[in-house]
Amino acid sequence: MRMKKHRALIGAVGLIATLGVATAGTSASAATAGSHTRSTAAQVWISTANGADKLSNLGTVDFSTAASTAPTVVVDPTQTFQTMVGFGASITDASASVLYTLPAAQRAQTMASLFSPTTGDGLDYLRQPIGGSDMVATAPYTYDDLPTGQTDYAMKDFSIAHDQTQILPLLREAEQLNPKLQIMATPWSPPAWMKTSGSLINGRLIATPQMYQSYALYLLKFIEAYRANGVRVDAITIQNEPQNRTANTYPGTDMPSWQEAAVIEDLGPMLKAAHLNTEIFGYDHNWAEHPNNIAGTPSDELMDINDYPQQLLNSPAAQYITGIAEHCYYGDPSDMTTLHNEYPDKPIYETECSGSQSADPANTFSDTLKWDARNLEIGSTRNWSSTVVNWDLALNPQGGPHVGGCGTCTGIVTVGPGDTVTNDAEYYALGQLSRFVQPGAVRIGSTSFGTTDWNGEVEDVAFINPDGSTVLVAHNENDNAQAFAVQEGDQSFTYTLPGDSIATFVWHGDLAGRHPLQQVIPTAWAATASPATTGSDAVANAVDADASTRYSTDTGQAAGQYLQVDFGKQIPARQVVFDTGAATGDYPRGYTVEVSQDGTNWTTAVAAATGTGQFTTVPLDGAPIRYVRLTLTASSGSWWSVADVRAYVAGGRS
Repeated sequence: MRMKKHRALIGAVGLIATLGVATAGTSASAATAGSHTRSTAAQVWISTANGADKLSNLGTVDFSTAASTAPTVVVDPTQTFQTMVGFGASITDASASVLYTLPAAQRAQTMASLFSPTTGDGLDYLRQPIGGSDMVATAPYTYDDLPTGQTDYAMKDFSIAHDQTQILPLLREAEQLNPKLQIMATPWSPPAWMKTSGSLINGRLIATPQMYQSYALYLLKFIEAYRANGVRVDAITIQNEPQNRTANTYPGTDMPSWQEAAVIEDLGPMLKAAHLNTEIFGYDHNWAEHPNNIAGTPSDELMDINDYPQQLLNSPAAQYITGIAEHCYYGDPSDMTTLHNEYPDKPIYETECSGSQSADPANTFSDTLKWDARNLEIGSTRNWSSTVVNWDLALNPQGGPHVGGCGTCTGIVTVGPGDTVTNDAEYYALGQLSRFVQPGAVRIGSTSFGTTDWNGEVEDVAFINPDGSTVLVAHNENDNAQAFAVQEGDQSFTYTLPGDSIATFVWHGDLAGRHPLQQVIPTAWAATASPATTGSDAVANAVDADASTRYSTDTGQAAGQYLQVDFGKQIPARQVVFDTGAATGDYPRGYTVEVSQDGTNWTTAVAAATGTGQFTTVPLDGAPIRYVRLTLTASSGSWWSVADVRAYVAGGRS
């Protein structure tokens, strides 16, 4: 199933009609407003790593037109990214077994606290094992287990009887609680008789066309059987963690990309012929390939090393692949952006990430809340993932039951001792998104100064919901409180985030007005500067659309220093903004601005001006320009820094 999550300490829905669950399982009165109304305040919910606040409703913060001196995040509804699908976990065999230790009424209450969009977390996406994983109550299983030496290519012995007692009833209950629920399914192993090992553990799928077709039929039968039992399977992958060849104690399969592609080429037409709309996702493994997997790569799989999704998407099977599924256990969320840039038409889904007991169990809640907030709730969604999916929905206090595999996993909730149910850090971290970001929400532009490897600054991500409300999720991992500001259009608010906290802000209406300026996507922009610094303050950082990096003079300001941006083509710019980022004191003490269509003939746009804070805004008349150059005219002991250059044209969201 996994390699331990590489945290900083390794080893260690939607809000639809109701806008506020103050604490777990407690509904609050609706705070509604039509999308045509401009807000005067944002509602605030916060969870802290010390547990003092857990999805606490902390009231409102007012917008105003007054400028803030705190580092200011710019929210831009005209800049749109991926559509969000959902947030959730897995009702594994282990999760089902511990939930069924509860009395029926308490089990129902626990399910409501997880799935209800009005009184609970509103979870709306489940990744279900096809057969057993390591997280099982008794032993791993598939739906066509046979005595050694027997085969069943036609699936005559196929049966999902194992799931009918606990798993399927819970899935039906989850969908009743949240009708927007979607389910993705994933196998840990084909039946043993299909494999070279003759076992659910290790081995490959036997490499024959007949076996590929039979395995595709097995997956089809699963989808059809679940549908017949009242559970719709919206998406499927072919193999969990296909490059994990060291799963020696639990089900796993070494499946090279060419085998996965072969199965998909059989399954795709089968789904169509059966009139099923189930999507196929490829890969279902880590953001980047773990070194241990690379070291154990067989000679005929060398092409898959850190290239598995690409191999699939460059194969004939790509016509049947809707998107790519990824896990959190190695690599960085930014690896998803790299993949998106290669294949922008293929959505990406983060589909598994388990919490883990810290070395000191007393720190588990704090460590998990901070890691998940930084890497999943914000890191994954800022890097094109349409889902945030944890692993087990529920486990016992020992992190089980399990057979092999993970002995330190944590769930969304812990059941036990006895009939007690405890909401774990994952419950609150996920809830900061799942309670407020509706299915169909679109991620929108927001500058973010923080990074997943923690640079001490606030990290954030923003969405606009189908009902027109805006959601901003922000994380402060510093021990101390940290002030920051949020700006949309000419409106902003300043808020002090508690230490080690994740916060959600919700407001209504288009604060930028009906005809805001439209930000130009910085594709193929280039920059030159004097002084031409290198390394962490290199000039390219000014045009990389990442406010956590910057260009800096690395010396005091002096007349003649400049930054020049080439937009790559002429644009009818109405405004250019030079943003210092979090280094709000590094603004130009005096400057002039020139623009050009060809880089040779220049026109003065600003003859003389003095900077006053984070934003140096240059108004323009909309005439086409390709180049803009800001030149300093005054000296200062302060450096000059530019984290982000943004250009705007007329028009935008109406």
